[in-house]
Amino acid sequence: MYLEIITPENKLFTGEVRLVQVPGTKGSFEILHNHAPIISSLLEGTVRLITTDGKEKTFDIKGGVIEAHNNNITILGESA
Repeated sequence: MYLEIITPENKLFTGEVRLVQVPGTKGSFEILHNHAPIISSLLEGTVRLITTDGKEKTFDIKGGVIEAHNNNITILGESA
């Protein structure tokens, strides 16, 4: 899956990942390979991801939105 995490200030991450966990407004959720298409708002919290080489990375965001479709994921954060 290809992930981009973008804020108005800069691009925090771009690359291939195995898993993305986000703080959704209805609760935290994960996106894995071939996830159904989704658009969701995000609360302030931590975005956790695991890269294809198994490394875990985290990014704190102040809210935003996520869109996932055809294994392409975009997170637009308000700020980080």
